[in-house]
Amino acid sequence: MEASRPITLESRIWPWMGQSIHLLQACPPEHPAGISTVVLVHGFGACSGHWRHNQPALAEHFRVYALDLLGFGASSKPRSRLSDEPERPDSVRYCFDLWASQVADFVASLDPAERDGPIQLIGNSIGGLVVLRASQLLLERGLAPSQVILIDCAQRTLDEKRMAELPLLERLLRPLVKQLVRQRPIVAPLFKTLARPGFIRQVLGKAYPSGANVDAALVAMLYRPSTDPGAAESFRGFINLFEDVLAPELLAELTVPVRMIWGEKDPWEDPAEAEDWQRSFACIRDLRLLPGLGHCPQDEAPERVNPILLDWLNQAQRDWEIR
Repeated sequence: MEASRPITLESRIWPWMGQSIHLLQACPPEHPAGISTVVLVHGFGACSGHWRHNQPALAEHFRVYALDLLGFGASSKPRSRLSDEPERPDSVRYCFDLWASQVADFVASLDPAERDGPIQLIGNSIGGLVVLRASQLLLERGLAPSQVILIDCAQRTLDEKRMAELPLLERLLRPLVKQLVRQRPIVAPLFKTLARPGFIRQVLGKAYPSGANVDAALVAMLYRPSTDPGAAESFRGFINLFEDVLAPELLAELTVPVRMIWGEKDPWEDPAEAEDWQRSFACIRDLRLLPGLGHCPQDEAPERVNPILLDWLNQAQRDWEIR
């Protein structure tokens, strides 16, 4: 019997809105027709390579694209423009609508032969919010996804709409904080302080409570984009997102099936809130809580996450084939 050929990840650039978007793509060597098109969207401070332990496994069965969001990874990092700042040709307003439009436009840009099966979106952390909003945009274009999978989706507890949940001191300090984090002379040195390999490793120690797969390759992967010109600008844009979309607002409107994976030890996104979402929104079909894992379970324990992803992706594929 002929040995199966290894999956190869191809790095390429997709031009979008005058910017360069980097992505990794892979598919089964035989390029079968009618298979799912799966789009992977990373979280804050991460990149397409964060799916290093997932994309090859998924690409044995499906066409899989891992995107670098604008401002992250090897994608362009244009100047940030806050909502109350004047427009400039060289600036963008970093926000969830921007990133969702990027994902939706990418799917629409694919040759029909590259999306002749079901479309399935997977997002981790802020990438979860991005794919939820992108699914709405795709629905409007007649390109409805068959499924959206959230992995420790960002809950955005610092949004203005959740102010009442914050401690009194944080509420009192909010106006001052908002004034400070918009100032480039403050943001630039702050970013330089945070974007150091040693600090990145400390954050990973919290995000990956088991310590598994926190290796030099991961630290280097997350550090390298921070050295690009404009990296501090995308950081500035993100930390000023005090008023943007929340997941419950999107989940309340979605009819696309949503399934969720959550690390029970996520230090930032509360699993109890994910359970509330499951009880509250009809679109959510399943929630898998993974004991011992943190904010990025797909990278921390791919041996536990990949079988779940493959099961759900295959289920949506079968449903699409018999519809």
